[in-house]
Amino acid sequence: MNIFDKQESNVKSYCNSFPVLFTSAKGCWLKTDDGDRYIDFLAGAGSLNYGHNNAILKQALLDYIDKDGITHGLDMHTEAKAAFLTALRNHILEPRHLDYKVQFTGPTGTNAVEAAMKLARKVTGRTNIVTFTNGFHGCTMGALAATGNQHHRGGSGMPLAGTSRLPYEGYAGVDGLALFETMLNDNSSGLDKPAAVLLEVVQGEGGLNVASDTWLQKLSKICKAHGILTIVDDIQAGCGRTGTFFSFEPSGIKPDIVTLSKSIGGYGLPMALVLLKPELDKWSPGEHNGTFRGNNHAFITATCAIENYWQNDDFENHIADRSKQVKKTIERVLKRFPSLFVQAKGRGMMQGIECKRPEFAESISRHCFENGMVIETAGPDDEVVKFFSPLTISESELEQGLHIFEKAAEHVAAVSTRKAS
Repeated sequence: MNIFDKQESNVKSYCNSFPVLFTSAKGCWLKTDDGDRYIDFLAGAGSLNYGHNNAILKQALLDYIDKDGITHGLDMHTEAKAAFLTALRNHILEPRHLDYKVQFTGPTGTNAVEAAMKLARKVTGRTNIVTFTNGFHGCTMGALAATGNQHHRGGSGMPLAGTSRLPYEGYAGVDGLALFETMLNDNSSGLDKPAAVLLEVVQGEGGLNVASDTWLQKLSKICKAHGILTIVDDIQAGCGRTGTFFSFEPSGIKPDIVTLSKSIGGYGLPMALVLLKPELDKWSPGEHNGTFRGNNHAFITATCAIENYWQNDDFENHIADRSKQVKKTIERVLKRFPSLFVQAKGRGMMQGIECKRPEFAESISRHCFENGMVIETAGPDDEVVKFFSPLTISESELEQGLHIFEKAAEHVAAVSTRKAS
């Protein structure tokens, strides 16, 4: 471990919580150099929805590499890209009656957000973008301006501008959309008419806050009435994480722009893209570019993932079953340990449980790790324990992880009771 302490920057974070040397992984399991196994309830922060080293995706990638398929091609035409665009259109967009062009950005989610914000400003000629409390959109300057978390914002080193913040649904008991509509109609509100609103349907890092279908529909209606674009950041909540491929599907809204990254590549390979309505495609060639905006290896595994998991309802049904399994455990521990927990959070396989004190969540996460599970916390004060296993996890494997969590909660409850007495 000494090499990491000596050579790696202090900016590292996950390894501080999970200080072991991982050597291999398969499905929902991580293995260390000591031969220890950990069940993975982190899944690359949502980048490994199909699990570690998924056999189907791995074989497709190995076959492609073996025949000397294009690795790097900027944004040139390749067979791999054509196959991905075809699969995305045929199995994802057309069945959902979504008409989007596809923009490939640099391979990180924050780059996709930057592109979406730039495009909204370019198309509308307006600069302001409305974002929401507890939203997280990335750590480059534009995306960071849209992010609420002070820890991340503090790393900017300069003022962050170009956005206005509104209360997300349920925040502080404020009706944020009524406020938004009132301010849009009041010439003295001080709110510059925005180019777009940018939101997560389920806020990941913000604490697994969920926007209701009614709230989303009202927001969409307000935006349409005022000529404001709607951007959904589906980087963490997309690709099936909330139960459907896109998180916004149950609401029936059709955002003007959608950002995707993390699990869109299927295998954990870097990839990001922006989906945009055709009439918004006002880019000039190369106006937003990047050396790695055409990851052909990711195209191969992304195509394979779509063709193997999204051609019918089987995978969605599997996610629904596993989601019920998680929900059942959360409901049980809420009743068992009222001194520890406040409420259930999230949706689908993006669920969690809010603790009454952040130290409870930290203790539960640490105790889980000591007993063979990697699980992280989320929320403004890291008060939410976040269940984020691969979507492909089996019923029995998920039960093993949930059992470790429940035993950890039992341990922390006992310790807190002794301290209180």
